[in-house]
Amino acid sequence: MIRERYYESSNRANIWLIQGSTMDLVVDTGLGIWHLPSFLKERGLIGGKPVQAVASHVHFDHSGGLHQFEKFAIHQLEAEAIRKGDNFQTVTIFFGSGEITRPPHEGWSLSDYKVRSAEPFAVLEEGYVFDLGNRRLRVLHLPGHTPGSVGLLDEEAKVLFSGDVVYDTLALIDWVPHSDLSAYIDTCRRLRNLSSEVDIVFPGHADPFDGNRLHFLTSEFIEKASTCRHKLFTVVMQCLSTMILKAKHSGNIPAKCCFHACCCCYCFK
Repeated sequence: MIRERYYESSNRANIWLIQGSTMDLVVDTGLGIWHLPSFLKERGLIGGKPVQAVASHVHFDHSGGLHQFEKFAIHQLEAEAIRKGDNFQTVTIFFGSGEITRPPHEGWSLSDYKVRSAEPFAVLEEGYVFDLGNRRLRVLHLPGHTPGSVGLLDEEAKVLFSGDVVYDTLALIDWVPHSDLSAYIDTCRRLRNLSSEVDIVFPGHADPFDGNRLHFLTSEFIEKASTCRHKLFTVVMQCLSTMILKAKHSGNIPAKCCFHACCCCYCFK
């Protein structure tokens, strides 16, 4: 697990490096304001084998560094957003001006930040397999948080990389633009059914947890999300976040304005 040390935020994502016998895979790539491949090479973590990257979903804290990799993959429903460098769909407004404790270089400003456009090497669908030689990770399409959210399942090791679909919180984000509450509930039902086949979950934020915790978290979400109160909250929050994002990207509010929601570990940089 790699975390961007100088990005202090609840949005700071986990970056996972999976080392295989014939290929290495980086799951999520952080903000992209520091050069992740160079960091991994300097630490001796990659370099001897081919390496690919994959984004669990399109949001900036997971996809910002995709352009740094010669070969990267993203789900087909979000590939065009990366090709265009769509900073509306990547919700870069959630990046706060005070969250960088040490800028990547002198003169760096948040107003300069954007998710850069890049061309995917592979466009993912349900069932796509990353073959690392001694490990095989199957793509699960898990829509809800975003339309193209995916998980990676190592069935032999009983390991799931879940992205932001589920992590160890009872406040999963189902209200950002392009979220779909109904699809999210269906996804959580799928993961709850899968929980008995999973020993450990490596999520997009916070710490790993086991299959029992996966069953609990998905069950709690399903129960909460099915209530009228939660459905109303989601609609209101989604409308609000969409309006703010559209205002920013039309130039009607300053770029620094920010809207907030509530193994071994290497500190990136």
